[in-house]
Amino acid sequence: METKSIILELRDKAGLSQDELAEKVYVTRQAVSRWENGETTPNTETLKFLSKLFDVSINTLLGSPRQLICQCCGMPLEDSTISKETDGIFNEEYCKWCYVDGKFTYSSMDDLINFCAEHMSNENWTSEQVRVYMKEMLPQLNYWKQSNK
Repeated sequence: METKSIILELRDKAGLSQDELAEKVYVTRQAVSRWENGETTPNTETLKFLSKLFDVSINTLLGSPRQLICQCCGMPLEDSTISKETDGIFNEEYCKWCYVDGKFTYSSMDDLINFCAEHMSNENWTSEQVRVYMKEMLPQLNYWKQSNK
C-alpha cells in the first residue's frame, strides 16, 4: 500500500477531516490533501507526529518498504512489537521486550541467549540448537556490534 492510501485510511479510521488532521500535525489542509493525492509525502518531523497520532511506525506510514528486525534479538518487527521511547515515539530498531521505557533489557549476550534457549526451544529446535543459532546471529546485530566496541 502506498503512503497516500495509508494516510487516508488512518485519517478515515480516526474519524478526522483533513482540516482536523492538519491541525494535529501542524500543517495546512492543503498539505494533507497533497499527501492523500500522492503529490508529496510528509517530511521527517511530520512523519513522527503522524506515527505518534495514529500509533503506527514510520515504516508502516511509508508502506513498509523494509522488513524491520530487532537489532538486539533479531526478531521480525511489526507495529505491535516495536519498542517506544518514553515520549511514545516508536523506536524502529528494537522490539518492546529488548528495549523498555528507554532502557535495554539485556546487558549481556549470554543473558539473552539463556532466555531465548529457555523460551524458543521446542520439538523442532533443541535448547542447544537455539544457543548455537543465537551465538552466530547476535554478533551481526547493531546492538551487539556497538556493545563490543
